[in-house]
Amino acid sequence: MTEQPAVLRGTTSHGMEYLTWGAGSRTLLFIPGGPGSGLPVGLTGRLSRRWFAPFVDAGFTIWYVTRRRNMPRGHTVADMADDYGLMIDEELDGRVDLVVGESYGGMIAQYLAARHGERVGEVAMVVAAADVSAWGKEVDSRLAPALERGDAAAVGAAFAEYILPSDRARWLRRLMGPWIGRGLLSGKNYPASDVLVEVEAEIAFDARSVLSDIAVPVIVLCGDEDLFFPADLVEETARLIPDCARVRYAGQGHVKVATSGQVPRDILAFVDRH
Repeated sequence: MTEQPAVLRGTTSHGMEYLTWGAGSRTLLFIPGGPGSGLPVGLTGRLSRRWFAPFVDAGFTIWYVTRRRNMPRGHTVADMADDYGLMIDEELDGRVDLVVGESYGGMIAQYLAARHGERVGEVAMVVAAADVSAWGKEVDSRLAPALERGDAAAVGAAFAEYILPSDRARWLRRLMGPWIGRGLLSGKNYPASDVLVEVEAEIAFDARSVLSDIAVPVIVLCGDEDLFFPADLVEETARLIPDCARVRYAGQGHVKVATSGQVPRDILAFVDRH
């Protein structure tokens, strides 16, 4: 494995925080999941760099970029894609070779490819589709009002359901709820108001109408046990994108696919084919 250069940290002119590392001639823009987008630090940062190591070895410079801070109420997923388009113009000379959007980031990547296709080469959507399942939006519908009233226990219990959706984990969600909720409302990693904006945007999200506008190659990578983006939504998404490959991981859910070391290898194989 190639030794990775030091990580550089910065903020764009319109408030998007980023980390960048690697010294390759190709650029990879990573759009993280959510709601809420923070930079990976400490143990999370080390694990993140390990996940990206195959891309660095393949000659990519990594740009890990958050959403803009203090987004206005009503800022949509499409608006967030426009923010990334502006970031590409300002920081990457108007062009990025590969966009990897994970979960919420994959939702944004669809609009980025549809509205700013001249700025991107290829797009990988990891655990994402053109819509969120009814279950996911129902959780969001409980999370949004809890965020608005600042109810840490309710915020944490709802957010924990993203990670631990099983009914058997209900007691654990209640136990973890206040701790998670206080963290989300603290503003330490990102403003709590941005989490609310992203939750409301996710509830309204439906990218079906723009998928036919995507003119760049896309790969969709999801598990067949993903509750947020179930297999039927993923298949529908892939059919609506003109040039779309898909990889389905049997017996795997949302978090397991998002953290899988196989995903970077499958994305690189897709890039090599193009």
